[in-house]
Amino acid sequence: MNSRIIGFDLARAYAIFGMFIVNFNFSFGSLMSPTDSFGRFLNIFTGNSTAIFIICAGMGLSLMTSKDISTREEKRKIKSKVLKRSWFLFALGLILYSWWSGDILHFYGGYMHLAAFLLFLNKRLYLLFAFLAIIVFHILLLIIPIETGWGFNFFLYTDFWSLKGFLRNTFYNGWNSFFPWVAYFLLGMWLGKLNWNGIALKRRVFLIGLGLFLLIKFGRFLAFHDYFDPFWTNYILAEYFPPYLPFMLITIGFALMVIPVCIALGERFSNNQFILALQKTGQMTLSLYVIHLTLGMIILGLLTGKTYTGLLEDEKPTPPAYIFAYAVLFYIFSVFFSVLWRKRFNHGPFESLMRKISG
Repeated sequence: MNSRIIGFDLARAYAIFGMFIVNFNFSFGSLMSPTDSFGRFLNIFTGNSTAIFIICAGMGLSLMTSKDISTREEKRKIKSKVLKRSWFLFALGLILYSWWSGDILHFYGGYMHLAAFLLFLNKRLYLLFAFLAIIVFHILLLIIPIETGWGFNFFLYTDFWSLKGFLRNTFYNGWNSFFPWVAYFLLGMWLGKLNWNGIALKRRVFLIGLGLFLLIKFGRFLAFHDYFDPFWTNYILAEYFPPYLPFMLITIGFALMVIPVCIALGERFSNNQFILALQKTGQMTLSLYVIHLTLGMIILGLLTGKTYTGLLEDEKPTPPAYIFAYAVLFYIFSVFFSVLWRKRFNHGPFESLMRKISG
């Protein structure tokens, strides 16, 4: 079990590094329109990192119920704990939203809230509900224009704080809206219920991920070379927003390749100090998420001489090599911070606060 947990944490550590790159690039770089190959390289992390972050969250929740829990009272206590954590994340995310318009935590809290009612169901139902979440999103596309509420000059959601706008953003067309993004969380819950001991399952999951990834890559190759009409070309090539089915499948495929590799590394190098440092980093992703969006953005703003707005870069973009170098340095700082913090405390600062509130 210990080596398996190390692998999950390594995947989280990778995901938070990718989110550093994406979020720093969003606010100070050229995320939406890269003009060189290095800028396009940074965009590889867009979507993939967030998907792994959410999938790992679902896997972590499954680990909470991996032991035999048979009595109604035990189930009630765990459900109550999960619900309290979901409310904490939802509230923290809404507070952070005023500073960072791309917040994922309040959505994350929504995913977890639903999961609290599904914890003890047959794991196959997780895949069914994940599929339904994607279907519901595509049905909503036929009812509500995806651009409703958005000011696309700076990617500002104009009526977020109205009841109608908040519900629309939360469930349909926010950055990581409940539909379809909860599908990643449910997939993670299913993965967390699997027995990862032995090489067979890791190989099978990796090959499924590789097959999905290559299938969508091939479809995108055809779309890029005008094998489809404009509607299907746009549908197949869409990235992150809107999160159409091809985007969901290619990011799931990527995650299904990364996670088994991380688990294998955790098993193979469970006593390696570098791997253990990354494990501690993965265990503090909530705190590191908040820190990089606050301290990280402030420092980057000072270094570039720009004003942080929390919105899409509206000044001359910072060169992608600079963004990448800063993300790497900030990640190295995060690893050292995580190791030093864990020498004195069992959990990260925000993880500890969440546990104190939820019990």
